[in-house]
Amino acid sequence: MPQQPLVSHPATPDGLRLGITVSLAQATGLSGGGWSLRYEVQGDLAALIVPAPTLPGPADGLWQHTCFEAFVAEPGADGYQEFNFSPSGQWASYRFSAERVRDAAAESARAGISTAAPSVVWHRMPDAFVLQAQIPSSALRSTGTSATLEVGLTAVIETRDHPLTYWALRHPCPTPDFHHRSGFALQVPARLRA
Repeated sequence: MPQQPLVSHPATPDGLRLGITVSLAQATGLSGGGWSLRYEVQGDLAALIVPAPTLPGPADGLWQHTCFEAFVAEPGADGYQEFNFSPSGQWASYRFSAERVRDAAAESARAGISTAAPSVVWHRMPDAFVLQAQIPSSALRSTGTSATLEVGLTAVIETRDHPLTYWALRHPCPTPDFHHRSGFALQVPARLRA
């Protein structure tokens, strides 16, 4: 799929000179398939606060600092998933049965399955920061009955002048709310998972 621009929430302070794009494609290097996401940040890179590298693995609270996210749902379903990817190499995967209602049972059932773990790589290019994340198909919940998936692609960016700014394909609310289903603005063919 072509690169999608993320836009800052209208409440973001003026003067923040950044551009963020994200692309989603079928992962080619994963056994069993899945998704490959590529987030690219351009502009005033010196203003960004980026978490330091650490041991890769699951972690909570990543959204409290610079973090990139993907929300995935089947059309008409109440439940959805949230994935968080930090430049530190850490990631998070959550399941919800309804808006902001965590499905702890579903998360516990998947907790020990290492093949469901996303991978995250962060690097600096001459004129951009790039985060690449891969989500194995075993981590993408699906009943297999829908031809498409609704996806929200988002970012939380921390800068030296502005504590947190919020970026998404679409902002449906007056305050930043990535969980609102109207923000799941990208239609992705379900077959892209395989």
